[in-house]
Amino acid sequence: MQTLDDVQGVPFIDLADRFGTPLYVYDSAVLTATYRRLRAALNPGLELLYSLKANPNVSVCAVLGSLGAGAEVSSVTELMTARRAGIPADRILFLGPGKGAAEHRMCLDEGVGAVVVESLAEMRLLDELARSRGTVAPVVLRVNPAFTVKGARLTMGGRPRQFGIDEMELMDRPGLLRDHPGLRIRGVHVYLGTRILDEALVVENTTRILDLAVRLAARLGFPLELVDVGGGLGVAYFDGERDLDVDTLAAGLNPVLAAFRADHPATRLIMELGRYLSADAGIYVSRVLYTKTSMGARFAVLDGGTHHHMAAVGIGSYVKRNFPIRKLGPDAGDHQPWQLAGPLCTPNDLLGKNVPLPELRSGDLVGVLRSGAYGPTASPVRFLSHGYPAEVLVHEGQPYLVRERERPEDLLDSQRLAPVVAPVAG
Repeated sequence: MQTLDDVQGVPFIDLADRFGTPLYVYDSAVLTATYRRLRAALNPGLELLYSLKANPNVSVCAVLGSLGAGAEVSSVTELMTARRAGIPADRILFLGPGKGAAEHRMCLDEGVGAVVVESLAEMRLLDELARSRGTVAPVVLRVNPAFTVKGARLTMGGRPRQFGIDEMELMDRPGLLRDHPGLRIRGVHVYLGTRILDEALVVENTTRILDLAVRLAARLGFPLELVDVGGGLGVAYFDGERDLDVDTLAAGLNPVLAAFRADHPATRLIMELGRYLSADAGIYVSRVLYTKTSMGARFAVLDGGTHHHMAAVGIGSYVKRNFPIRKLGPDAGDHQPWQLAGPLCTPNDLLGKNVPLPELRSGDLVGVLRSGAYGPTASPVRFLSHGYPAEVLVHEGQPYLVRERERPEDLLDSQRLAPVVAPVAG
């Protein structure tokens, strides 16, 4: 097995010694290569938006934004992050089923490209806010379609969901525009599922979403300025899975997009990508504290665990299978199964089970690969009051600390001691 020793020539051991462990390391060269390969392969009329929920680090977002990606955000902080990363407001979509007045006001203040509305009640709220300001809010209708999709690791439509407005409910409301004079309906958004690893399924989804958008625009009588076909492009984590073949995807998808653009040349086409763009660029790095044998099983106790990387042990669409895990640095010798335990006081804190690795010793570094998506921000980082790990971006051969490690005082400073007992001196 080839030694995994460095990022852009910077040894992992140097990063670990300088920034401490555990830490996330992001490789800007991988981010760039992933984006550019997909951008070059797909129809140039298809806009690519980065979904910040996958990894909201402002520097990761800035790298992708500098390459031409827009942003899909789902919170005020994500919107602020995208703007701080340099992404123009008109290239940002704000979505999510639970947006309140504060989120809508900020969207209006910032002038985002569109708010993706997900219920009739939300439409009424945004309509009232816009009219009270004497303006018209650009919106996109998120539709929960009547059809569903097979092959997605997590389905998001085609059945009762908190996301979007049911297709038939919209079709039964031809007066929707008249009832909301404070809104300008710009288009349609459909997101069917995530972690799709079948190119033909992406093509089928896109074809059906484009057809739905045309029918809905005709029924409700609004100009189809924008169609967001979702995304859901998957990444292979586990044994037996394979990555999407970009050339195969493009061969099936580009004719569909070209035909649609020929009929609707003024309509923007958008695809959202989060995991696909950022996953392969990240490695979660932990240091071995101790090794032991328990009832014949080898254990390595690490300084990092599932509180920083819950996705590695099963959350949402995942099952409990190992992410790709490697010893960082020399990887020679006979590989044996290891149990990789974290520092938490729970038997569930196992980053990997029966992971084939060479002999491990205290001080060795272990890396969980493909960890650039759904890492610390999707994990219970404050369990046992450990706090966020450090995050480092290596760009053009230089490492940059892009998130400081949380210290005990950081966690305590936001708390307040109620006057229920006298504090103990010292």
